Amino acid sequence: MARELNEVVVVDAVRTAFGKAGDKGIFWKTRADDLVVALLKALIKRNPQVKPEMIEDSLWGITNQMKEQGGTLGRVATMLADWGYSVPGCSIDRMCAGGLTAVSFGVTHIATGMADCILAGGVEHMGHLPMGFMRDPHPRSEEVMGGPSALNMGQTAENIHERFPEFTREMSDRYAVECQRKADEAIKAGKMKEMIIPIEVELADGTKIIADKDQQPRPGATVEGMRELKTPFKENGNVTAGNASGLNDGAAAVLLMSEKKAKELGLKPKLRWVASAVAAVDPTIMGTAPVPATEKVLQKAGLTMKDIDIIEMNEAFAVQALYFLDRFGMKWDDPRVNIWGGAIAYGHPLASSGPRLVAFLAGLFKENPQARYGLATMCVGRGQGYSVIWENCQ
Repeated sequence: MARELNEVVVVDAVRTAFGKAGDKGIFWKTRADDLVVALLKALIKRNPQVKPEMIEDSLWGITNQMKEQGGTLGRVATMLADWGYSVPGCSIDRMCAGGLTAVSFGVTHIATGMADCILAGGVEHMGHLPMGFMRDPHPRSEEVMGGPSALNMGQTAENIHERFPEFTREMSDRYAVECQRKADEAIKAGKMKEMIIPIEVELADGTKIIADKDQQPRPGATVEGMRELKTPFKENGNVTAGNASGLNDGAAAVLLMSEKKAKELGLKPKLRWVASAVAAVDPTIMGTAPVPATEKVLQKAGLTMKDIDIIEMNEAFAVQALYFLDRFGMKWDDPRVNIWGGAIAYGHPLASSGPRLVAFLAGLFKENPQARYGLATMCVGRGQGYSVIWENCQ
C-alpha cells in the first residue's frame, strides 16, 4: 500500500540554562529529571492549544542512563509533570547526539503517520553522572575502536591535531575566542531569553536563585590568555579548557508536529524538517564525522553547502569545527556558522546539545526571515556524526 509522507514541523524549542558540572554549578542540588519536568510544563504553558494528552510520545536522549537519569526518564518525566498516565516515553543513547537522534526519531514517527505530536529532547547532568560513570567497556573495546584514545574525547581531538597538523593550536585558540565574543554579544542582546526557561534552584551553599543564564561563557577571552592554558590530554598538546567545550548540566526540548496538526491547532511552525543523516568514522578521530554526515544529508536533501544559510555546529572542540569548515571549503570565520556562538562558550551537556542546536536555529530563523535552510550538525563519541537540515517557516 503506497503512503505519502507527512510534512513535519517544529512548533517550539526550549532549554534550561546550561550550568557548570560540579559543586560550583547552578544545578548541583537539582536533579536531571527535574530539569526535564520544567521544560515539559513550560512547553504546555507556552502553547496552550496543546494539551498533554495530545502528545503521543516523549523521546529523550540521555547518555548516562542510570540513577536519576535511568528508569526510562522519558516516560516517568511526563508523570512527574502531572500529565497523568496517557503519555508514553522512552530514553535513547547516541552519546552526544542522543537528543538530536530523539528529534529525528520523532520526525520519522510523524512523517510516517505513526503520530501527529511528539516531544523530543535531551538531558545530561554531568555533575551527578560524569562521562563514563559506571561503564564497563568490553575487553576488546580498545582493540576494535583503534586504541585507548577512542574512549577519551579530548584525546580524539588531539589525534585530529596530530593527523592534520595544518590545524594548529593558535588556530583553535583564535576560533575559541571568536566563539566567546559572538556568544557574549548574543547574550547581551537578549537572544537567549526566549528559549531559556527560568528555574528556581538551590546552590551548594543553600542560596536560592533563578537559573536563567548560562554559566559557562567566558566573555573577554583573549588569544593571549588562551596560550597560558594547560593541555591536559597530551603533554605539549593543543587541546585546552579554552578551545574545548565544558562539562555541563542542562536540558533542551523540541515540540514536533505534523504540519497539518499544527495548522489545525492554529500554531505557527518555526522550522520544517528536510532531511537527517548519520555517519561513522574511525573512533580515534571522532570529531571528523560531521563531514560525512553532512555530505550525506546534503545529498538526501538535494542541496549543496551553498544553499545552507545558517549552520549550527556543536563545537565539542575547536579543531573539530576547523576540520569541518576546511573540508567544505569554508573560511574559519564563515558568517553563517554559529552566529550566536557555540558549545565552546555555552557548554556541551552531551545529549542536550542537539535540541539546543534546534532551538538556536529557531531563533536565528526568526531573526533572519530571508534565510531558507539551516543545518544542525555534531560529532558523536565512538566515531559518529549526525546532521539535520531544516527549512525556515518564519
